[in-house]
Amino acid sequence: MRGAGIPLALLSAVLFGASTPFAKLLLGSIDPLMMAGLLYLGSGVGLAAVTFCRSALRIPAAEAPLRRADLPRLGLVVLSGGVGGPVLLMLGLARTDAASASLLLNLEGLATMGIAWVVFHENVDRRLLAGACAILAGALLLSWQGHAALGVGALYIAGACLCWGIDNNLTGRLSAADPVQIAMIKGLCAGGITLGLAGLHGAAVPSIAGILSAAGVGFAGYGVSLTLFVLGLRHLGAARTGAYFALAPFVGAVLSLVLLHDPLTLRLLVAGGLMGVGLWLHLSERHDHVHVHEPMEHEHRHIHDAHHQHAHSADDPPGEPHTHRHRHDRLVHRHPHYPDLHHRHPHPHE
Repeated sequence: MRGAGIPLALLSAVLFGASTPFAKLLLGSIDPLMMAGLLYLGSGVGLAAVTFCRSALRIPAAEAPLRRADLPRLGLVVLSGGVGGPVLLMLGLARTDAASASLLLNLEGLATMGIAWVVFHENVDRRLLAGACAILAGALLLSWQGHAALGVGALYIAGACLCWGIDNNLTGRLSAADPVQIAMIKGLCAGGITLGLAGLHGAAVPSIAGILSAAGVGFAGYGVSLTLFVLGLRHLGAARTGAYFALAPFVGAVLSLVLLHDPLTLRLLVAGGLMGVGLWLHLSERHDHVHVHEPMEHEHRHIHDAHHQHAHSADDPPGEPHTHRHRHDRLVHRHPHYPDLHHRHPHPHE
């Protein structure tokens, strides 16, 4: 379970990064704001179709559903990531040149990690901080287009990134629930809002082929990617998942070499080297100390590992992994771990 989060977060970054060059191929015939709405809505509708098929085929739910107690936090997620982020971004793009906007959008990763470390007290040491800085430096280098003008538009874009940083951290607190359900709701809400903004902006409705193409890219690059991102949050916490996700621009740049015939530049090579160093620092992390698990009760998909030695009732599902509400008794032990669902504990240096 400990090692599952890294490939999930990396695959999430790969899918999201790959969506960029494919979306660029469609931008010649689709308005950018309309494109954003179709990508989001494609993700939500695609995941809704997955949910419907799963129900129609009577495939047992392997994940815990969202509960009524989750709704306030989910509402904040939708408001921050599905409403606040897109609206502030559009206001910022209207007042900022493309080069500055591309550079400023890297603040999302910084906001995600900063909130995770400062507000939610996720553990971070010098090695993790150095790795995150190297990954972000590579992303900034890729985004640099020779100049940056900071003004009112920059504040709007920074506000959008702050909204998405809040969204990512709050989603991490929901990550015990079904990731498909979470990503579906976020996609439908963000897609509907962004398409509404596109309509107010006077964007033309694209052809059926354009709509289907954009929706397909959105399903893979946004819907599946976000589902994997939520799973990464479950296993790694927001800070580490956000750092891995910051690799997405490099993936998009590499694919653009093939799909769009972009030139191989020294900047891309240096950015790749910086991201490679950051990735190595994170992959070689070993966080291991005696820690205390305080008593808690929750519901999520699990196996009967060292953290899940609990009794079952006749109503609990058979087999493993399975999902049911269970209680954790106080436990003191030592093993390598990440700030996942069961390891959000304080550290001596905090």
